[in-house]
Amino acid sequence: MKKILRLGTRSSPLAIIQAEIAKKSIFESHSDFSKECTIEIVPMRTDGDWDSAQKEQSFLELGTSKSLFTKEIEEALLSGIIDIAVHSMKDVSVLDREGLTFAAMLKRGDPRDALLSPIAPCIEDLPAGARVGTSSLRRRAQVLALRPDLKVIPLRGNVDTRLKKLAAEEADATILAVAGLERLGVQDRIASIFDIKKMLPAPAQGILGLQTREEDETTKSWIARVNHQETYLCARAERALLRTLDGSCHIPIAALAFVEGEKIYLDALAATLDGKRVVRKKGKGVSTDAEEIGISIGAAIKAELPEDFFKA
Repeated sequence: MKKILRLGTRSSPLAIIQAEIAKKSIFESHSDFSKECTIEIVPMRTDGDWDSAQKEQSFLELGTSKSLFTKEIEEALLSGIIDIAVHSMKDVSVLDREGLTFAAMLKRGDPRDALLSPIAPCIEDLPAGARVGTSSLRRRAQVLALRPDLKVIPLRGNVDTRLKKLAAEEADATILAVAGLERLGVQDRIASIFDIKKMLPAPAQGILGLQTREEDETTKSWIARVNHQETYLCARAERALLRTLDGSCHIPIAALAFVEGEKIYLDALAATLDGKRVVRKKGKGVSTDAEEIGISIGAAIKAELPEDFFKA
């Protein structure tokens, strides 16, 4: 009888697609896996999922953190209800959950952000006073740094919900991750893709991580085969920077790393909510020192910010 591995995921359409991507990757990495195991996808609702009762309140206004996207899934993993969890790494807390480990990172999707708008092909062409809908403080700060004459309004919900709100003219434009739009097959809705010089993505944006129980050596060894090492190193660098900057949903922080040969390069920033002050740093080092590079760049940014910045 085949062993059933239960793969836990959030219940949004994008999350289910991402779970299917993970499932396919696992099967493709093991020639005999299908003879021994089958994978059952287990959708789960988390406290971080948008509810209409919350209206358009941001996580800052709600006083919550990134762990709301993963808490229920991680608890199910620890209790044995599921055997593997798939997460969008940009939504995962930088504080490791005791008893759990990330056995693999799948190859990164396009990490950039995209503008979606029925009235302009790019952010430069939006009229003054246009409403850009986003509940991401990182996107808000960078939009206002580029175009302080625009009005940034909160806009929450999964991708489909936000597209419907845009169609209903609740906003003149919104900004979404290219990777998510591509996975959903709605990349035709993109008006333009931001150059990273103008809109640096969230740390680990576009990366899917596969989490297992630390003690489950058999499942860990199966999952480890799908690990994409360059993506893994980039995630380590970006998340180390985020951890150094006390990153949560409450502070505008952005970071993007890439590996070239034996070197890793990291570009990162922290900003005030109004985008009037942006501290941006770049660095590079040996790729095996990915975490140390993240810590170093994070410390360099922190040194230029006022002491009370992270108490916001």
